[in-house]
Amino acid sequence: GYQDGITDGGESMTSFLTVGIKTRIICEGDNLAEALVEGITQSEAGYLAEGDIIVVAESAVATSEGRIVRLDSVIPGHDSLILGAKYGIDPRLAEVVRTESDEIIGGIPGHLLCMKGGTLLPNAGVDASNAPPGCVVLLPRDPDRSARDIRDELESRTGVRTGVIIADSRTHAMRSGCSGVAIACSGIPSVIDARGEPDLFGRPLEVTKKALADNIASAAEIVMGEAAESTPAALIRGLGIPIGDQEGIDSIAAENCLFMGLLAGLKGK
Repeated sequence: GYQDGITDGGESMTSFLTVGIKTRIICEGDNLAEALVEGITQSEAGYLAEGDIIVVAESAVATSEGRIVRLDSVIPGHDSLILGAKYGIDPRLAEVVRTESDEIIGGIPGHLLCMKGGTLLPNAGVDASNAPPGCVVLLPRDPDRSARDIRDELESRTGVRTGVIIADSRTHAMRSGCSGVAIACSGIPSVIDARGEPDLFGRPLEVTKKALADNIASAAEIVMGEAAESTPAALIRGLGIPIGDQEGIDSIAAENCLFMGLLAGLKGK
């Protein structure tokens, strides 16, 4: 529904709309942009407008791209058998995760902690949720390209320019529950640099960067369905973010990351 933003001074800002987009069940080979336009037309939003931001679940993108693996087709190797026994994971799943990972950092019962594409995430993004029985869904092969293709197709079908974010659900250190995180972004910046802006006391901010795409993904997660709701996307309208040619997610090197630096220190002991 509509949500009102409030400034620090208590003055009302422009209302913005955040609405879940229901679609038909997405299958391999489906035109995802077509399904999104159909869902938007039938939603509270009613149509796609200039400047709208569309957040799409990575599982829907990956499924449409055929990124599905049947576990009965997987033969686990020796290392996967060891990981499966150590962490209580189906060795076939461990094999898929190892194949998808750049590095296995460690794990807890039921999950492996992996590095993939410069990101730390559980099970390399391999997920059995919303996958056919006996199958798992991998992350899109090239999420940035997928986001750009969806954005281009939406513009071709509707004539309006939008931003597109592909989102995943992730846990965070020392916190219970999941929140949204952007794994790809097209048409808007993923991060806004607020360094140099004054704080409440007039002092310039020195390190603050706003994770714009992640924040939008988290807001979208509230109205998107993680189970059987067939709501794999959300439309956010009224943020006033200019649509441009920005592509990709801003990330930092592992050596500059607080959490990775700590992990490296612990592994070195």
